[in-house]
Amino acid sequence: MSKHLALLLALLGVLSVDSMSTAEVPRSQVVLCIHGGTAAARKEMTPELEKQLRTDLDRALAAGFEKLQQPSGTSLDAVEAAIRILEDSPHFNAGKGAVFTHEGRNELDASIMEGKTRRAGAVAGVTVIRNPITAARAVMEKSKHVLLIGRGAETFAKQAELEIVDPKYFWTEQRWNQIQEVWKKEGRAPEDPAKESTRAPAHLWGSRQLGTVGAVAVDRAGNLAAGTSTGGMNNKMSGRVGDSPIIGAGTYADNEACAVSATGHGEFFIRYVVAHDIAALVKYKGLTVEAAAAEVVQRKLKAAGGEGGVIVLDAKGNFAMSYNSEGLYRGSVTGGGERKVLLYSE
Repeated sequence: MSKHLALLLALLGVLSVDSMSTAEVPRSQVVLCIHGGTAAARKEMTPELEKQLRTDLDRALAAGFEKLQQPSGTSLDAVEAAIRILEDSPHFNAGKGAVFTHEGRNELDASIMEGKTRRAGAVAGVTVIRNPITAARAVMEKSKHVLLIGRGAETFAKQAELEIVDPKYFWTEQRWNQIQEVWKKEGRAPEDPAKESTRAPAHLWGSRQLGTVGAVAVDRAGNLAAGTSTGGMNNKMSGRVGDSPIIGAGTYADNEACAVSATGHGEFFIRYVVAHDIAALVKYKGLTVEAAAAEVVQRKLKAAGGEGGVIVLDAKGNFAMSYNSEGLYRGSVTGGGERKVLLYSE
């Protein structure tokens, strides 16, 4: 049956529009978009770091696109594959590159969601799971829950035979130096990470103290997916959970609207339910993904003092990358395989 005949029958009430096959996204449109968190100040960016960031972002795009090219590849596969690359890199605040808590630990959060049935999975406060995004997907597909935390999530990951590592795996010199700088400002001895400061935790927003990685994708069937993974805020209180594993705040996907992954000051993204708010503007007000993202990030969040950004993609391959920080590490790939990586407003 031709698409024109199917549409005519649908209009006549003989065939529902929902039963029509979804057209593939044009090859010139975006099928996968990723982010690596809010960018460092331009003055702090070195040629070496820029090269490393661009290389890893491009690798993530290539890994996700490869999944989409497979006959049975799904948007979920693409999102997971892209985020795993970023989690394994020490240059982003997720997985291997996670920041330290106030107690000198690495506590990781992640979530994933698909837009067809709006299934979702998430983990929070995990310390031994190499790839939290894979654990989040396992929660979605192998449990009856959406969010598992801490030791319970880690036990589940072991039972699901995911890769478990020693917490020392997440230690990196760059992040260790960052937390020591904070401890020095608090009057806390850097050589004694277990010692509690008598002062309130300091939150420094510069020098790549914030960050998250994420991806949104659409597959041949027109199904959307979104995922987000993070190490949280540098010097955060132990047990603090931000927006990344919270469905509707840092991650959301709905085939009838769009897929969203966010990064930034998580407390604001939770309070303003950023990811769902953007999707709702697209679904119920008919805004474009670009207009919806700008409304939430540039108007609502900025006015409230919330820093960060989002990547947004709809089922037709229309995408937006909106941020109110100096930059956003980000990239996209079209259905034809054209990859693009950006760090600032270039």
